[in-house]
Amino acid sequence: MSKQNKSVLFITQAAVIAALYVVLTLIFAPIAFGTSGIDIRISEALTILPLFTPAAIPGLFVGCIIANILGGAIIWDVIFGSLATLIGAAVAYLLRGNRWLVPIPTIVANTIIVPLVLHYAYGVNLPIWMLFLTVFVGEVLGCYVLGQILATVLMPIRNKIFGGNAE
Repeated sequence: MSKQNKSVLFITQAAVIAALYVVLTLIFAPIAFGTSGIDIRISEALTILPLFTPAAIPGLFVGCIIANILGGAIIWDVIFGSLATLIGAAVAYLLRGNRWLVPIPTIVANTIIVPLVLHYAYGVNLPIWMLFLTVFVGEVLGCYVLGQILATVLMPIRNKIFGGNAE
């Protein structure tokens, strides 16, 4: 595959991942957006995709930005929530040699950053430890449980889907 074709494939994959993230977040908005309780973003299952392609890094980041904007998040959530996703995706790609470790960076990044956004930017009046706990549980369910299910489904067909970028 030529360098130009690889670039087109990379950009296309990133765009499709971003679009999927946005659509899944908005379709499941009632369980994706909230300031208390356990919220699960079904779209967080896509954070397993750095296992298969580096295009998932910008795809997840841009998808999260767009989903947060369209979902009505405040600017601090758009900025810091999306940066948490970017950090998670970049470190996940570095761990792509072990599919069981890939979801962990996103879980950690979101568990550290999102509760602070909820508490300080949204003014959620819950103990900070409770926010850490609820975000952690939601991330484990979205990133790890759903992500591993998605990885299992994609593994046999990864080369057909991700082509030259499949890891």
